[in-house]
Amino acid sequence: MSRQSTSSRITADSKKVNSELFVLTYGTLVQQLVKDYESVEDVNKQLERIGYNIGLRVIEDFLARTNYPRCTDLRDTAEKIQAAFKMYLNATPSLSNVTADEFSLVFESTPFGEFTELPDACANLKYCNVLPGVIRGACEMVQMDVQAYVIADTLKGDNATEIRVRFIKKLHDALPAGED
Repeated sequence: MSRQSTSSRITADSKKVNSELFVLTYGTLVQQLVKDYESVEDVNKQLERIGYNIGLRVIEDFLARTNYPRCTDLRDTAEKIQAAFKMYLNATPSLSNVTADEFSLVFESTPFGEFTELPDACANLKYCNVLPGVIRGACEMVQMDVQAYVIADTLKGDNATEIRVRFIKKLHDALPAGED
């Protein structure tokens, strides 16, 4: 029994170390983007674009690991996104304001806020803007066009970080002309 509990403790500790390493690396990336780009809005766009590219790739790993069936509705999609955050960031957002075409993911605490303080010069920086990009990229790969954006952030003094996701349309596979 002690061997089993030691193993689970080591696994939990390694997840925490991996999460902390990711957060520190991400902080360095954001800091470099702030230095490289003239405006905070350009940094926000780059973070979203980086997240989008991550989402395009991480969805394949997520589907391979979980063997989840195709989503039946937006609530089902929201629950799978929630599970993905737990799997990859060890953060479990709660779902709120779920409608037929929108939902919010609410993080009481995110790994991004653990070691971070925004300077006054970066007041408009959307530090966790990579997350809406990941959601948008992953959803696009499963034929869903969504809009995702941060509406509240603990780094800006809000009680929680909230990401709003709005379904826009179902995408259809497009074949090149002349192919069936």
